[in-house]
Amino acid sequence: MRPHFDGVLFFPVTPFTDSGTVDLDALAQHIAKGVDAGPGGVFVACGTGEFHALDDREFGDVVRTAVEVVAGRMPVYAGAGGSVAQAKRFAVAAQQAGADGLLLLPPYLVEVPQPGLVHYTEAVAAAADLPVIVYNRNNARFTEESAVAVARIPNVVGFKDGTGNFDQVARIVQAVTTRVDPDFLFFNGLPTAETTQLAFRAIGVPLYSSATFAFAPDLALAFYNALESGNTELVNALLNAFFIPLVRLRDTVPGYAVSLVKAGVAMEGTPAGPVRPPLIMPTADDLATLASIIEAGREVLAGALTRAV
Repeated sequence: MRPHFDGVLFFPVTPFTDSGTVDLDALAQHIAKGVDAGPGGVFVACGTGEFHALDDREFGDVVRTAVEVVAGRMPVYAGAGGSVAQAKRFAVAAQQAGADGLLLLPPYLVEVPQPGLVHYTEAVAAAADLPVIVYNRNNARFTEESAVAVARIPNVVGFKDGTGNFDQVARIVQAVTTRVDPDFLFFNGLPTAETTQLAFRAIGVPLYSSATFAFAPDLALAFYNALESGNTELVNALLNAFFIPLVRLRDTVPGYAVSLVKAGVAMEGTPAGPVRPPLIMPTADDLATLASIIEAGREVLAGALTRAV
């Protein structure tokens, strides 16, 4: 049941038409283009894919489209979360659509005591016969004990961190790997994860999601390969020219972690449409800044390729 991920993890956006409906043709084009670039897995209808804005039917259509396009070449995971009732419905829909697993997003709104967080995970994990990766972020923040408890649920296979609390995550990694499973999967799930991946690797978190892959897979893959091969010069050059400026722009407006990615997908030639409320699309000035950041990253990559010849 344990999945194998090797490489950058691709989190597609969910394209919408100008009238606001899901554009499945554009989604298929977007996923096909990403898969051709060679990610290690596809995580559809998750945070970048505006899971929060999809209804049950749309969610099923999005997951089914991803499964059909990927056609077994790599794992396809789908988001599930919100109320426990909604999360269970989405888990079942993901399984019916052919997904290989679930990324369990936080419950909606409420403050979450640790036993309740474990019960929430148990309920959703039991709703479908799929591997589950839990997401440590927002109001769903695990302690060592609750992380160990959910890691012992038979179909929970991974833990993704979106808090950046390195002390806590390091203790969770140690607790789970020594008390439950030395091969349990750990992921860096911070927005623009590349900026923190060196630190995450140092505490035993080797996998990460890349929002950049959705619109600039060349830059995402170049960074990943440089990191894996120990090319510190290229890692630092890409961080300074592209990833850190992208984070600065992302942090200027809440929700830009999604809408900048969607804008980037459109810049690269795949229609993605607008985001749904309450998110907003970038301003014209911010779109121009995004374009210049992408250009700067590609200049670094071109220089590195020239020196390698």
